[in-house]
Amino acid sequence: MSVPTPGPRPGDPRQAADRPVSALRADVEAAVAGLDDLADRPVSEHPAAFERVHAALGRALGAGPERD
Repeated sequence: MSVPTPGPRPGDPRQAADRPVSALRADVEAAVAGLDDLADRPVSEHPAAFERVHAALGRALGAGPERD
């Protein structure tokens, strides 16, 4: 039996379009960092890890062009 991994931490409650690029970039980097130990985790946990990355990328891309 494997130990469940916690889901994503609550992030900035603002809509992606209202958040600074640095915050969106940090979300993507944190999600991608969650893939670092993927080889050591059960395959059943892999889809959730990839979904977190996909969601973070979708929020960042949906925010529109880069801004300060």
